[in-house]
Amino acid sequence: MEELIGQWWHRAVTRAADRSHPEAAVALPQVQRAIGMLFRGAGGAAAIRIAPATERRSGGPRGWLQRIAGSGERAALPRLEAEVLALPPSIAVFPDAELNRALYLWLAALSAGMDTLPAEGTDTGWIARNLAAGRLALRRFPGLRERHARLVAAHLAQRPRVERLKGRAAEAEAAVQAALRASLREDADVALPAVEVRPDEVAPLWLWIEHAAAAAPVPGRPDAPAEAGARRPPGVQDGKRRAARRTADERDGNPLLMVFRAEALLSWSEHVKVNRGDDDSDDGNALDAANDMEQLSVAPDGQTLAARVKFDLDLPSASADDLPLGPGLKLPEWDYQAGVLRPAHCAVQTYVARPGESFVPSPALKATARRVRRRLELLRAAPRWQRGEVAGEELDLDAWVRLQSDAGPRSEAPAVHLRRVKAERSLATLLLADLSLSTDAYASNDARVIDVIRDALFVFGEALAAGGDAFEMLGFSSVRRQHVRIQHLKGFDEPWGPLPRARVGLVKPGYYTRMGAAIRLATQRLQARGERQRLLLLLTDGKPNDLDQYEGRYGLEDTRHAVQAARAAGLVPFCVSIDAQGHDYLPLLFGTRGYAQVHRATELVGRLAQVYATLTR
Repeated sequence: MEELIGQWWHRAVTRAADRSHPEAAVALPQVQRAIGMLFRGAGGAAAIRIAPATERRSGGPRGWLQRIAGSGERAALPRLEAEVLALPPSIAVFPDAELNRALYLWLAALSAGMDTLPAEGTDTGWIARNLAAGRLALRRFPGLRERHARLVAAHLAQRPRVERLKGRAAEAEAAVQAALRASLREDADVALPAVEVRPDEVAPLWLWIEHAAAAAPVPGRPDAPAEAGARRPPGVQDGKRRAARRTADERDGNPLLMVFRAEALLSWSEHVKVNRGDDDSDDGNALDAANDMEQLSVAPDGQTLAARVKFDLDLPSASADDLPLGPGLKLPEWDYQAGVLRPAHCAVQTYVARPGESFVPSPALKATARRVRRRLELLRAAPRWQRGEVAGEELDLDAWVRLQSDAGPRSEAPAVHLRRVKAERSLATLLLADLSLSTDAYASNDARVIDVIRDALFVFGEALAAGGDAFEMLGFSSVRRQHVRIQHLKGFDEPWGPLPRARVGLVKPGYYTRMGAAIRLATQRLQARGERQRLLLLLTDGKPNDLDQYEGRYGLEDTRHAVQAARAAGLVPFCVSIDAQGHDYLPLLFGTRGYAQVHRATELVGRLAQVYATLTR
């Protein structure tokens, strides 16, 4: 009974102390698409992803109910980083849901303005940067001026009264309120407050955003798969953006200190094994502990939680490695921070697998290959619609609309019809498969991702070989920029037969995913072809990353630059991804219509055939 009364009291006091308006709350997923369009339309970087912010310590006065309830100390305030725009998971600041939604849109426009502010000639203070970014956002979107004025007026009415504060708190709050009123003026010569204020010195200011300087990436194991053969459930994760810093592992800093372990003492009594916690134990409270921490400290100690990641990235010796084909190739890489394409930055080496056991597909896989092959043969033999005909079987609506909207003279027989014709196809396809170490993880209880990719390559080869279209298959992985490995599976001028099938059966996971270099090599191979239509199919299970700086926004920007270069060369790049989180970054890399996401890896074979049939129709 005492515990029940305590829980009821805690809920009642917390509810009474809550100053938000949950009945008018707007969640981030409801407006995330609009936020992304506004942010990138205003000039924000395309590779910056939008994620929910985690709660951080905030300042400002607290009421007596908040002190009793222990609330009001933390808030999920917006923050712009080099790779992430972290916004509150939900906004219930105002009693009007329309104002809460308008606040999300204002933060998107403000963040885009702050992201595009010139580095030189701009004050780096929190107040000065927000005022400058706000003026820039209002110049770009004059329609937001009225909403911004309503937000400022409503938020000023919620701010603490300066006369009730003392000392530094009063000075900081007065400076913030003066800056908020100054943001309503259109002239740029607004006198800034003489007092410089930090965000944690005042009550949460929801109309402004904190701009974090670009930090070094947190050390870790990118592209880390589950242990080969392990089928443990994944750890608990969430998408909130958390602050982190590098730190040293100082647990071994006192060599003369002996750690006391009572269970290790010898005695005359019977030895009893004690289940004691250690660094590899997961007590299920890691997420709650992270939510309570202001900043996460990451130290390289060579260990991982629950021993879920165990792999060795040492390159094999020359006698055991695959056979290299040629001296290698130097390729450029896009550095978004410097805004330049660094020439000869990556060393790409093409390998062919050493001879091994021949690949024997299962009867079910053979049946799938026959079914896909028949489907593609029918599509190849089917007649195609020829547009712009004077007479035909059906009316071309697009041509008819253009004719009706054209004010110029019309011919007696306008070319506004469609006609079925048998046309000779001119198509070259290059399939680029991700063979990084993450493909060693299990996609289901019975199959690894690499096994599913191998089956898809086999079905793809069987189907295209029967159709007669020219195609090539390559796999890729990498270990830093000096060693980008391209696995040769089948060349354009090589017939599909026992040797390419054996190479497909020998594919194995290894290393990391330097996607930009692989796409640039595939672009060069396709540019050398003379076919009218050239298709670049990328098959992957994760985002680009490598051991060096090629992770996060750097890898995304380089891959995006490589995809744009492929399109400029007349190719049709398309990505088929097995990554469940691919919707966060694939539209930035390939566009909204340039990728397909497979939710279950076992459906990859059918999905790949469907994508190919759609693109070549």
